[in-house]
Amino acid sequence: MTATSAAAQKIADEFVRAWLGRDVEKALSYLADDVVCEAPNGRFEGLARYREFLEPFASSLISGTVIDVLGDDTHAVTVYTTDTPFKKDFRGIDYITVEDGKISHVISVFDLSPLIQAGGNPQH
Repeated sequence: MTATSAAAQKIADEFVRAWLGRDVEKALSYLADDVVCEAPNGRFEGLARYREFLEPFASSLISGTVIDVLGDDTHAVTVYTTDTPFKKDFRGIDYITVEDGKISHVISVFDLSPLIQAGGNPQH
């Protein structure tokens, strides 16, 4: 068995804890300039578009908790729950790819229905 440094797991852990703590700038520092995010509300390409996706949500958080972060050198999964103005215990999962020390791809999985029911705009 080969030992792994779990580099992606460490980066993903720091990334999710940054945005759950509403520190969007720190969270963005873990992303590649050409990051791609696939989410229920669209595909976001590039750092500026990812900021438009993340910032409104992260800044609205009441609290957030990391449930777990699993990964290896190139891929990681973050599982988290948040309390937001529109939903308590709003859960999500991100599948993260890391290349050259930066997050290059994020697949975000979460349920849009609480946001829609609250009258929010799911098309950030």
